[in-house]
This record gives sequence, structure tokens and C-alpha cells, in this order.
Amino acid sequence: MHEIETFKKEHLRLPDKIYILDTTLRDGEQTPGVALTIDEKIQIATKLNNFGVDKIEVGFPASSSGEIDSARKIKSLGLDSTIVGLARTLKFDVNAVIDADLDYVHTFIGTSRLHRDYKLKMSKEDIVQTAVEAVEHAKDHGLTVEFSAEDATRTEGPFLFEVYREVIDAGADFIDIPDTLGILTPSLAAFLITEFKRNFKTPLSVHFHNDFGLATANTLIALECGANQAHVTVNGIGERTGNCSLEELVMSLKATYGYALDVDTTRLYSLSNLVGRLTGVKMPVNKPIVGENAFAHESGIHVQGVLNNSSTYEPISPETVGHSRRIILGKHSGSNAIRSKLKDYHIDLTDEQFNKVFDEIKSLGDKGKSINDDELVSLAVNELVAARETPILLKGLGLSSGNGVSPTATVRLEINGVEKETASIGVGPIDAALNAISSLIQEDIDVNLEEYNLEAITGGTDALAEVFVITSDSKGNVSTGRSTNQDVVMASILAVLDSINKLLLIKKSTFK
Repeated sequence: MHEIETFKKEHLRLPDKIYILDTTLRDGEQTPGVALTIDEKIQIATKLNNFGVDKIEVGFPASSSGEIDSARKIKSLGLDSTIVGLARTLKFDVNAVIDADLDYVHTFIGTSRLHRDYKLKMSKEDIVQTAVEAVEHAKDHGLTVEFSAEDATRTEGPFLFEVYREVIDAGADFIDIPDTLGILTPSLAAFLITEFKRNFKTPLSVHFHNDFGLATANTLIALECGANQAHVTVNGIGERTGNCSLEELVMSLKATYGYALDVDTTRLYSLSNLVGRLTGVKMPVNKPIVGENAFAHESGIHVQGVLNNSSTYEPISPETVGHSRRIILGKHSGSNAIRSKLKDYHIDLTDEQFNKVFDEIKSLGDKGKSINDDELVSLAVNELVAARETPILLKGLGLSSGNGVSPTATVRLEINGVEKETASIGVGPIDAALNAISSLIQEDIDVNLEEYNLEAITGGTDALAEVFVITSDSKGNVSTGRSTNQDVVMASILAVLDSINKLLLIKKSTFK
């Protein structure tokens, strides 16, 4: 490990200042199916500013009056981040950026043979002239100019260098290399950026797409080779498979390279969630840094290490990015993880009770199920209830229906030693019985039936019915109940009472 740290310090040389240009509101919004309102753009821009990105590309003003309006409103917020507008190399587009009151334009034109011949139908000479005129027009109006040669990585080398040389002479402040189709590899990115830095002194930016999953790696290599600025999007969203991911790049620079970016990383998780919610693009659970499983552990060996020292299996702490650690219980879980979870809820089990809970978790895991915290508490309480007196007992049940009369259930319960009885109607005998139970226990606990499952576990007309229920109380506590009986109504009532008794035990204890 010492040798790796020494290598990093001696060989991983980065520019003194790395600029982060976030294009979530422009390239990110070009994700198929994504369309943001002005208010949503303002929310994201504010979050990006508070996080600390240097520049925010807020859209393509020439595309609509709404885009001009949203860019103008974001600029009026007076954010610390520089607000950027995209423009083709057309005076019309540049003027739209000016109309939006922006001071920074990112202008582009395709330069590859495919773009020249099939999209633009322009000669090399016309492309150079158009690019130069757009840059000059923007500079004449006092704008900071960043220029991109779209599809740069498929453009012939000599022509690509010619285009950038001409726009630099015209006054471009930044030159950007877009890997529009994400075809670079780290070694090719290193070669390309090294050649650019050898030929040009103008600050260099990179905009790399993720078609082969290499956008972040290529961007890091580009920065190592002297690129001054990286284009990113939150969660890596964007055209096709997206762009270099903001959270992956930032945390790689800070945690792996040890680079002192002036950003508040504790805002990353909430920023990711906001963008995911507003765009409707849900992150995979295994998404680095911000995915739900980024700091989740199930394996017994891993959990034991994390419980003793989180650094054993976490490269950064979840708090660094505003995330949280999760210990998942399943077939790979060890006893230490389960005991730790139970301790969090102040649940003390005997060794015999614990072994029953442990075996149940393993059994459920073998069936493909993971156990969440509420389910663990329910399993543990089930064992505690089995060893204690139950507060509520069923003492009597009467049912009547038919002849146009609504189904009616008369239920008698013993609640803490006191017998109570009532009758209720329902859409069927089970519903009527459950309504009666709710009426009788309302002074002790407010219960909602969250889930009801009925299954016949033997064949024939006298089949045994197994009922499984989940109930919750007004405090958010959740409990399960289960019962098997030949009478489906009786099985249902006993399952609900089983669950309610567990909720009452939770209520009286300090589990939650």
C-alpha cells in the first residue's frame, strides 16, 4: 500500500485547477424521455451551485423561448457557478444566448467526415469559416467562449487541429474535445490530450460519452494528461448511455487521487436523488457512490469487518457523500450482523430464541428473500411473544349472513384480562370480523391491515388455509401474523390477532 501511495504522489500529476462543468440541464435533459420544467431546472441548478460546480450548462437557448426563459431565470438567481448556454456556430444561436443574459457560450459544429457529408453537407473550408465567425461574433458581444468540434474523436487529425487553431486565433477562451460516441479508450485519450497540450496553450476541456462504460476512466486520464476542465452530468445521464458521472469523477479525484476539489461532497446523495426523481431516470442499485447498494453489506465476512472498522470494506465512509450504511440480512449473513441489528433496536433474545430467528433468516434467504429491519423486528418479536402472555385472546366468534342481510360478525375478545364483545358488518364474513376486532381494540392501539395473503396448503374441500398478514400502527411499527386453520375466517382472525399482539409488545418496549 505504501508503494501505491508513493506512486500516486510522484506520477499522478493533475493541473493546479480543475474546473467542473455540469451539463445535467442540457446534455442530461437530452436523455430519451426526459423533459424538465423551468422550476425543476431551477431546483437542480441551485443544488449544483450549493454543491460547488464551477459552471452549469443550463440548456440550448436557441431551441425555444422556454429555454431562453429558464436560462434567464437561473442567471437571475445570482449563483456562484458560471451559467453557460449551448449554441451552434450560428449567429442566431449565439444571439439567443445573449438574449438569455448569459456571459458564457459553449458553441459547437461537427467536424468528422460523417458529420460534414451527411448532417451538415459542408466543406472543410466552410466549417472552419462558420466556426471562426461564430467565435468572433460571441467575442464581439463580450462573451466567454468555449468551442467544441463535435465528433472530434472521429475527425481526421490534421483537420481537427486546423479547426482548433483557427478558433483559438479568433479568441476562444476554452477548447473542448467531445468524444461524442464514447469510442475512446484510456490509452487513446491519453495520447489525444497529450498531443493537444503539446500544440495548444488554451485551457482544454473534455466532454466524454459513456457508450462503452469508459467515460469516467477516460476523463480521469485526460485530467492526468493536462486537461483543465471536465464536462459531467449527475448520475451520468445523457444521450444514449450518458456522460461522465459527476459523483464518480469528483469522488475519484478527492478520494483516489487526493485532489482538493472545492466541493461539498456530503450533498452528492441528495443531489443524485433529486435529479433521479425529477428526470424519472432511476439509478441501478449498484451505481457507484450514490446507488442504494453502494454502502450495503450482507456477506458475514464483510459485515464483521465493517462492524469492527468500516474501512475494511468501504473505500470511503457513506457520510462523506451524504449516504448511509445498510446491513442487509439474508442467507449470506453471519450471526454478528443479526446480533448487531437486534442491539440497535434494544431487543434481547435468549440463545434459543436467537437461533430460531437466525435459522428463519437463513431459510428465507435460501428462498431468495432478503430481510429488512421491520421484518427482523417482527421475527424477533414473534419469538418474544411465544414466551410471554398474549394481551389479546379470542373468546368467541359468531357469524351470520344470507337472505339479503349484510354479513355480520360477533366477536368476543379478552383484552388484558377484560372481556369485550361487539358485532360489526362487512362486505364478507372476514371483513366483518376484522371490523369488529378493530372496534374492540381501538382504545389500546390503532391498527391498519397492510397486507393479507391466503393460501390453501392441502387439497380437497377440507383444505387447511394458511393466512399471512402484515399490520402497522400509527407510529409506523410493522408486524406480521400467521395462522393455519380449516376455517378460513378463523385463520384470518387468529393471524390478525397474532400480528396485533406483536405490535402491542413493540409499543410497550423500546424496540423502535
